[in-house]
Amino acid sequence: MAMEIDSEKQTIKRDTSPEPDSTPPSPKVSPKWNPSEACRPSLDDAPIFYPTNEDFEDPLAYIEKLRSRAESFGICRIVPPVAWTPPCLLKEKYIWEKSKFSTRVQLIDLLQNREPSKKSTNNSKKRKRRIISKTGYSRRRRESDCDDDTEEKFGFETGPDFTLEEFQKHDEDFKESYFQVEDGTNKKFKPKVKDIEGEYWRIVEQGTDEVEVYYGADLETKKFGSGFPKHSPGSAKSLEVEQYTKSGWNLNNLSRLPGSVLAFESCDISGVIVPWLYVGMCFSTFCWHVEDHHLYSLNYLHTGDPKVWYGIPGHHAASFENALKKHLPDLFDEQPDLLHQLVTQLSPRILKEEGVPVYRAVQRSGEFILTFPKAYHSGFNCGFNCAEAVNVAPFDWLFHGQNAVEGYSQQRRKTSLSHDKLLLGAALEAISSLRELAVSRKKTPVVLRWKRVCSEDGLLTKAVKRRVEMEAERLNELGDGFSLLKMEGHFDIKRERECFLCFYDLHMSAASCKCTPNRFACLTHAKNLCSCGSKERFVHLRFTLVELRSLVRALEGDPDSIEAWAQNVHEQSPLQHQRAREALDLKAASCSMSRGSSKAHQQDASTNRLSQSVELLKSGSLVVKKAWCSKQAIYSKGFKSRVKFVSVLDPTKLTNYISEVLDAGLLGPLFRVSLEEYPSENFSNVSAEKCWQMVMQRLKLEIIKKCDQPASSLTSLHHLDSINGLEMFGFFSPHVIQALEALDPKYQLEEYWNQRTAKVVGVELTKEGEKDDTETVGASDPSMDRDTRLLRGLLKKATPEELAMMHGLLCGETRNTELTEELSSLVDKMERSP
Repeated sequence: MAMEIDSEKQTIKRDTSPEPDSTPPSPKVSPKWNPSEACRPSLDDAPIFYPTNEDFEDPLAYIEKLRSRAESFGICRIVPPVAWTPPCLLKEKYIWEKSKFSTRVQLIDLLQNREPSKKSTNNSKKRKRRIISKTGYSRRRRESDCDDDTEEKFGFETGPDFTLEEFQKHDEDFKESYFQVEDGTNKKFKPKVKDIEGEYWRIVEQGTDEVEVYYGADLETKKFGSGFPKHSPGSAKSLEVEQYTKSGWNLNNLSRLPGSVLAFESCDISGVIVPWLYVGMCFSTFCWHVEDHHLYSLNYLHTGDPKVWYGIPGHHAASFENALKKHLPDLFDEQPDLLHQLVTQLSPRILKEEGVPVYRAVQRSGEFILTFPKAYHSGFNCGFNCAEAVNVAPFDWLFHGQNAVEGYSQQRRKTSLSHDKLLLGAALEAISSLRELAVSRKKTPVVLRWKRVCSEDGLLTKAVKRRVEMEAERLNELGDGFSLLKMEGHFDIKRERECFLCFYDLHMSAASCKCTPNRFACLTHAKNLCSCGSKERFVHLRFTLVELRSLVRALEGDPDSIEAWAQNVHEQSPLQHQRAREALDLKAASCSMSRGSSKAHQQDASTNRLSQSVELLKSGSLVVKKAWCSKQAIYSKGFKSRVKFVSVLDPTKLTNYISEVLDAGLLGPLFRVSLEEYPSENFSNVSAEKCWQMVMQRLKLEIIKKCDQPASSLTSLHHLDSINGLEMFGFFSPHVIQALEALDPKYQLEEYWNQRTAKVVGVELTKEGEKDDTETVGASDPSMDRDTRLLRGLLKKATPEELAMMHGLLCGETRNTELTEELSSLVDKMERSP
């Protein structure tokens, strides 16, 4: 999949009424195929992998498994298990016959052999074909570089619109005419892949025959539709379809799977996070390119004829670029960023002669092609087909991604995403998991995944340490001309901030000057920001160097650093992005199109009834130690309750959560919340409140991930931030309180009972520095002893319900002695109050 620069937006149209002018043109075919002239390159094949059903359960784990064997080829082919056969929604009648997509015109014979635009304009009579206007992939030059006359550059013109049904027929007619064989039998000849490949490279290398085809590239799946089934609230799906909806190999899910750092990008970046669709015909081409930010890409061929791919290992990227510049010098002189335009091919035969290794892969329907970081790749289609592609970023990509953004800065090239935001987001999430592991000792798959990339030699630790070292070096080079300020939390929430000169992302740090308050620079170009000589120049830091070095120590496993950073994870969550904030404030309950539906109001009402809906499963056993209670609740060992709430797996549905209190030894109680149907989905913390905060944080992220609509249009729900963890456990529910208090008939948990007793009589214990006027209550009756006088004064402030509860306590047969002692203790404390 390729991110293309300034490419025209694809328009998707519905064929509501037939129009004579919209009929797609018939294919124009003049060249005749001659098998003896084939120029098929001699290449080794890229590796093919056949995952087992078990292998196929976790895409990121499988990619990690095959990386050591496949990365040196640049690309590889993955053939799913036989049983994995997802439905292709593109074949639905309303899409296949009615949905139209735009195409681009590709002049195959000019992909390698063409003159620069200026020269070809002067010699236009040499070719019958019209000059290609500057459209499609070509990028506009800066205004300062432009002359009055618009310079034409080679690109792909906009072609006619087709439905999938029409495009398939167009391709069939083209191939039948192009590859016809006159042998007197009148039988249709079906060329093999090697026949088409040999003819394709003859056209490209020789450039003597004019061949024009169409390609439906970079179609937005949000508009046209994905080939994979997607989550749709309220729609009924069979269990078979549902498994493909949730599958990690469904490209709508892949980018944000656990283990991909793209999960920390809250924006749905088209072509990176959200898949693009590609509709090809015979000879239609995707030219040599490397993925934006050197990301991995995964391409799935839904249906149709094969694609032929060519891959170059990432460590040979520089030699490939040098070979291209050597053989196409005039084109590079005219367009230094030619490789970013995706309009140029160069034969694998020539590349091999230059010492550049090239590998071939033939992708058939139902198969995946995986491309590795910084691996140049290209290819063509053997006929009509529909493919879908998206990016993914396992932890090993972080090294390549950092190199990519540093290179973009040198090239003055804009970025597609914030690398620092992904890096810091992953680091904070890792620290949260390390703390969970230290507290619970439970090695869940999620925790183990994070643990593997931490420690001193971990991929994530190394990536963060490298970035911190860069930051330290750049700050040191600035000298004393800038004052250091803490970056405001909303600095890049509403819009991405980038360096005015090189477009470097400014999520981690930014330089500014009072003379130009809305202009910012990266640390490398801070001194180029202005020349006013003002002393009020600043560097805004999201984290100080001290904090960043502490972050590295936390990832390396230092307990104190882990604890310090764990306290800040919630505040520094990458979900502070504006899109995320809107969803996190829960102005969204679902992504359904039925806005303001009664379902949302029902969920609001159900949340308000939480305290009544908590079901006590086990009251547990009493532990008489300080940590096992608080002023608000008793935490019994083995406590278990059930509550229904919005699911973190599907935010449009309610599900049961199990809340438990476990024994963590010297650490005291450990609180855990898990999904009843999926126990492996659980959240643990030494605090009940923070335990449910973790659930809320995950739920917020899932709402954003599931949403296909703008955040501003989503249904308003309750505010998740107001959810109280103690209430969700049931510790505020009367029936739960009664059961837990019954475990302690002797009132051994003093912290709880002291506060409880004070609350029963209608007052809080006197705080230091506050005047206590209770001693004057009942002072007019000197016959009363001190305890009785004060107690009676307090009881006068009690409500009828509190008096009834107090009566039960005072009159209980087994409680008089203990309660009297507690009351005396209470009065002593009040007496001592100033």
